Amino acid sequence: MAKPEKRTKKIKKKLLHKYRLVVLNEDTFEERFSFKLNRLNVFVFSTIFAVILIAGTTLLIAFTPLREYIPGYSSTRLKKRATDLTYRTDSLEQELAVIEKYIASIRKVLTGDVSTVDFNKDSIIEAAQVDASAVDLSISEEDSLLREKVAQEDKYNPLTTPSEVRLTLFPPVKGTISSEYDLKSKHYAVDIVTVKDAPVKAVADGTVIFAEWTAETGYVMILEHPNNLLSVYKHNASLNKEQGERVKAGEVISTAGNTGALSTGPHLHFELWSDGYPINPTNFIDFE
Repeated sequence: MAKPEKRTKKIKKKLLHKYRLVVLNEDTFEERFSFKLNRLNVFVFSTIFAVILIAGTTLLIAFTPLREYIPGYSSTRLKKRATDLTYRTDSLEQELAVIEKYIASIRKVLTGDVSTVDFNKDSIIEAAQVDASAVDLSISEEDSLLREKVAQEDKYNPLTTPSEVRLTLFPPVKGTISSEYDLKSKHYAVDIVTVKDAPVKAVADGTVIFAEWTAETGYVMILEHPNNLLSVYKHNASLNKEQGERVKAGEVISTAGNTGALSTGPHLHFELWSDGYPINPTNFIDFE
């Protein structure tokens, strides 16, 4: 037991043995300054200095722009650009979803795939009942100005009534009407008998929003025109335009044919829709 104690005392003596560090002038040997140190103090000071140096370097790299020069760290500009692109991608995805829903709704309306909904008329009437005595029916200045503004806008509306049409629509194809527009039978179109591969033309300037094959109506093309007007061309033999293309009035967009299960001969099934409602094409186009 004496040897371990002796060794411990020896180590303790070495650690606590004091040394004098003197700085002298080399020429005159004049003492500038001196320190009294021991090995334990040197070890403690060296450890503390190393810890402070490591912590300072870490903070300098982590919270200053210097980290961009360290391999493996991404630059601030790159992160900002990535965030920007992420927001843009999300916005484009939302816009694409809205457009897809819009096209799907148009496709359902034009193909007749619209389900009916039953309403409880009594509940609707009860909900719509309003106490007339509590409603102010006097004409205000703002109401008069709004009515005048709407009247001026509707003055040049091309689809208000057949007698007020200001929009010129061209016949889509030459031929004879074999089936008239009929709301009672839900035939929201006119069927124009023509020769096979006859050129089908756009009735007005617009954009192709649908150009695909369907089992029942064959090759179908839908054009979107100003004032929320849609024109539909069905049973085509082929399509000359693709979705997204711009077309001019009178430009050939397809060839007439006999495609689709509902077709009984070469003809063009032509429809006009305004604000989501079918309208009679013969009120706006002279097919003769």
